[in-house]
Amino acid sequence: MMLDDGVIAALPWIVAAFAAAALVTFLLTPVVRRLAIAADAVDHPNHRRVNLHPMPRGGGLAVATAFVVVAGLLALLGPTAAGIPLPASLTSAQLVVVLAGGAAAAIIGTLDDVYDLRARWQFLGQFGVAVVVVSAGIQVGSVDNPFGAGKIPIEGLWAAGFTVLWIMGVINSINFIDGLDGLSSGIGVIAAITLGVLSLTQSISQPFVALLCFILAGALLGFLRWNFHPASIFAGTSGVMFVGFTLSTLAVLGTAKVAVALLVLGVPIIDTFWIIVRRIAAGRSPFTPDRGHIHHRLLDLGLSQRQTVLLIYGICAGLGALSLILSVTGQVYAFLGVMVGFGLVLFVLTRGRFAAAALEPHSYEAMELDDEMAEADD
Repeated sequence: MMLDDGVIAALPWIVAAFAAAALVTFLLTPVVRRLAIAADAVDHPNHRRVNLHPMPRGGGLAVATAFVVVAGLLALLGPTAAGIPLPASLTSAQLVVVLAGGAAAAIIGTLDDVYDLRARWQFLGQFGVAVVVVSAGIQVGSVDNPFGAGKIPIEGLWAAGFTVLWIMGVINSINFIDGLDGLSSGIGVIAAITLGVLSLTQSISQPFVALLCFILAGALLGFLRWNFHPASIFAGTSGVMFVGFTLSTLAVLGTAKVAVALLVLGVPIIDTFWIIVRRIAAGRSPFTPDRGHIHHRLLDLGLSQRQTVLLIYGICAGLGALSLILSVTGQVYAFLGVMVGFGLVLFVLTRGRFAAAALEPHSYEAMELDDEMAEADD
C-alpha cells in the first residue's frame, strides 16, 4: 500500500493518539463504573438478557470522553505542531460539530442509562444530532454507481435526508447488536481501524480523518479490557449513541467511505434489517424487543458468549479486509451478497430443530461454567 509523504509523517502522531485514547479509557472506565452503580444505572437480568447478575451500564461515557479529549487536544495543536492539516472537505467549525455532536450523543445516551428514557426520546435525540451534522454541511454528496462508472449525485433535501437516515441507521444497528459482552465495542474497533486504514491510502489520503478513526479505535480498545466477557460494565446507550454517531459521521468525511462502512458494519446492519422484516411480517412493531438476533441464535446453537463474539469479530474483520480490496462497485455487490446469505442463515436458524424455545439465562450460565472448567482442565 503506497502512502503519501504527509501520511507517513502523520503515522507517529496516529500511533501516539491511539495509545493515549486507549490509556485514558482504560483508566476512566472504573471511575464511570462506580458512578453508574451510585446512580443505579444498572441492567438487571431478564428473559432477553444474557447477563446473570446486575451489571452497571454507561461505559460509553468513558469512551466518548477519551475520544473528545484526545481529538480535541490534537486539533488545538493544529497543523504546525501535529503536522496533520484538516482535509479540504472539513472545516474547523465542522470538526467542532463532529466532536460536540459525539459528546451530545453520549450525554443523551447517558440520560437513558440513568433514567430509562422511552424510545421516542432516544429517536428524537438521534435525529437532533444528525440534523446538527447535516446543518454544518457534512453530507453525503454522491454515491458511486454500483452498475457502472461514475457517481450518482445527491443534492439538497435528498442529500440531507440520506445523511440523517445513514447516521440514525448506524446508531440503531449498533444498538441492535449490543447484546453480548464486548460485541458492539469490538465491532466498533474493527470498523474504526478499517476506516482509518482506508483514509491513509493514496487514493484518499486524509491523515486527519485517519487520526480520528484511530483515536476512536484506541478508546474502544481501552474499554474492551473492562467490557469483554466476563464484563464488569456495559457500554450502555451512551456507548451505542456515541459509537454509532461517530462511525457514521467519520464515514461521511471522505470518498467511498460510506460503502466501506456499509460492508464492514454488515453484520449489525443486516441483522437489524432482517430482524425488522421478521417482526413486521409477524405483525409486531419493528422495535419490539426479542431474542431473535444472530448472536442469540448462535448462543442457542451451543456457542459460548466468547465463541459467539469472536466468531462475529472474525466475520466483521473479514468484511473489513474485503472492503479494502474490492472496488466500490465490488463492495456494494459484496454487501448485497452478504445480505442474502445472512437472511438465509437466519431463516435456517429459526426453522426445524433450531425453532426450539429460547434458552433461559441459566442455560448460558451452565455453558459458561462448562467452558471455564474445560479451560481449567487444559
